[in-house]
Amino acid sequence: MQNGKDVKESLNKKANYGPDVNLDDYKVGTYTPEITNDIDDVSDDVKKRMVNVGVMPCKTSRSGTIFFIDNGPSYVSSESKDLELLPIREAAKKYDLSEYLWKAVDPGKDKYTSKTYLEDSDGYFIRVKAGKHIKTPVQTCMLLNRNKQMQNLHNIIIVEENASLEVITGCTTGKHAHESLHVGVSETYVKDGGSLKFSMIHNWSQGTHVRPRSGCIVGRNAKFVNNYIILNKVGSVQSYPATYLNGEGASAKYSSICLGHEGSDIDMGCLVELNAPGTSAEIISRSITLGGRMVARGRLVGRAPGVKAHLECRSLVLNDAGLTLAVPELESTVADVEMTHEAAVGKIARDQVEYLMMRGLTEDEAVGMIVRGFLEGGISGLPPELKKDIDDAIAKANLGS
Repeated sequence: MQNGKDVKESLNKKANYGPDVNLDDYKVGTYTPEITNDIDDVSDDVKKRMVNVGVMPCKTSRSGTIFFIDNGPSYVSSESKDLELLPIREAAKKYDLSEYLWKAVDPGKDKYTSKTYLEDSDGYFIRVKAGKHIKTPVQTCMLLNRNKQMQNLHNIIIVEENASLEVITGCTTGKHAHESLHVGVSETYVKDGGSLKFSMIHNWSQGTHVRPRSGCIVGRNAKFVNNYIILNKVGSVQSYPATYLNGEGASAKYSSICLGHEGSDIDMGCLVELNAPGTSAEIISRSITLGGRMVARGRLVGRAPGVKAHLECRSLVLNDAGLTLAVPELESTVADVEMTHEAAVGKIARDQVEYLMMRGLTEDEAVGMIVRGFLEGGISGLPPELKKDIDDAIAKANLGS
């Protein structure tokens, strides 16, 4: 890992993709928010914002909840003895985390990681004990609550050997945070035989800039599934998580669905390095451009024999003012690999709309049904509340109700 001086020099280092953001325009948010003793006690407005990103303001059907307001924990609750859930600053006092801290993400990667490192940011720490299977999801919620503020969070997830976990993370802004910055660094470790399904839902204000930075290391015969959803207007998002399949037989699947509204700049992608024999990966991206800038990137790197990987980027363009760009990349340093990609950019086929209209749907209803099917095809197993969010986003975008 780089030393502190080197990391400090990275405070001026721009990201490789996406629009640049001046960190000096934002004040670092509070580390001591108001404490919530019962998650049901949050205001009706906050409850609504939580539900809109898949976070339930109750203990039922969830194994644990951690809720951050700006840069500090407001509420923490764990319902399973096989699960550890606590703020990372507290975890660092309890355990030696040198094996995990800044091992999956380089703190000098760019200005956003550098800022988070130098702030010694708080965040969530989640660990599942070896051989344990958490039956219901753990949920985390990140609320950026003040205008012109920066949220810096550093998170760690550890799934021990032969354990399994599902995490739902919802990120959103409060009613006053119109122009703010979210930076979230997440390091994930799925050990041999482990399994993690991680779903992230974003719902920001239209002036928010979002810069998540994530790395995941996957062990032998372990499995990592990552889902990402953003349906509402946002200032800009730039994200390029990396997963390293270091154990033989490891697998990873990335799925994303995005709506690029007018005025939004979304640059999404991911990297998967297949570093061990028999590893496999799949990247599936679904996006719709409604007048914004929408870039879908994907990179698969095969470095061992017997790897299999597929990359698929599909985008619908529904407004001539928008821009869409698909950037699929395959790289291999060995001969014995199977790696494929496909990319498609286009409009809704008129004959599909007319077919549905012949069966009694209005044109708006037909378009809405096609768009829903297109988006939902990007992620399997969506919970009912997220399917409803897709319908609501389509209605708000005048694509059919």
